[in-house]
Amino acid sequence: MTLAKEPLEILQQRLFYKGRKFDYEVIKLRLPNGVEGEWECIRHPGGALAVPVTPEGKLVLVRQYRFACEGRLLEFPAGTVEVNEDPAETIKREIEEETGYKAGKWRNLGKFPLAPGYSDEYIYAFLAQDLEKLEIPPQQDEDEDIEVVLMSPQELEETILAGESIDAKSIASYFLARPFL
Repeated sequence: MTLAKEPLEILQQRLFYKGRKFDYEVIKLRLPNGVEGEWECIRHPGGALAVPVTPEGKLVLVRQYRFACEGRLLEFPAGTVEVNEDPAETIKREIEEETGYKAGKWRNLGKFPLAPGYSDEYIYAFLAQDLEKLEIPPQQDEDEDIEVVLMSPQELEETILAGESIDAKSIASYFLARPFL
């Protein structure tokens, strides 16, 4: 299902902060129903995520330190889409950098808004199959603290249901990929 865009009237728009990965705006607008107000919005170029599966059927995840949560989250590999970059290229780069695997087969799983209450970021989800380990291990970005974790789909589902720290984009993408596993 595609999001049907409805017209709104922007009355005032202020860039409050310009960051490395996103911008923060304060926008005064009139909604389609006529209500006026001010809203804050994080403007983000989007992210790409892969649900990588080894030939043995194991899912490849990363346990990554996330400063905002003050701890490590279990996630599928993902990264920010660069300016003028196709999300498929983003995730091909990120899966190699974060996991040390390269995929031979890709399937587009679609896209979804990550946090539509305050951000315009969309996640582009992909299924990565026919994985092979890279001969030369990748160098992690200096601002990343990542551990690669292999799990069966059943183990991941048990982890999700146990309430362990797994990010929402990974849970949503897993369930998009599940019919193809």
